Amino acid sequence: MAVVEESVMSLLGTAASVGVARTFVDARIRKWDYFHILDSALLVASELVTNAARQTPHGEIRLQLSRDAYGVIIAVWDAAHELPQAKPMTELTLDDLDLSEEAFDDNGGWGLHIVQALSATCGVIGDPAGGKWVWARMRP
Repeated sequence: MAVVEESVMSLLGTAASVGVARTFVDARIRKWDYFHILDSALLVASELVTNAARQTPHGEIRLQLSRDAYGVIIAVWDAAHELPQAKPMTELTLDDLDLSEEAFDDNGGWGLHIVQALSATCGVIGDPAGGKWVWARMRP
């Protein structure tokens, strides 16, 4: 199926890019009248951009948002060759988290599970020019 509409944005691999990406996705999803997937699309975009920024700190990353008859595709490119790895799935409770100030940021790594849960399908493909695209399809 042919792409109906597509937008690409270059970003810098920093934490600040996540907010810019969310604003970009919010505007497009609203323009396409897909309000019912807005929250999920924003969370998926946040997770994908966060992962890309961690893979290529202060390097270029790209966010592509496209739609076709089957829904919306959120894709993020980074220059790293390492494939994303999801943590092993476990039942997590608050008792499992180390909420001490020293370890607070070490509780992450669940983003790929979130992307898998919120999208109809997702994956990763290598870019012939280098790097990889990590993508998720959201059904309308």
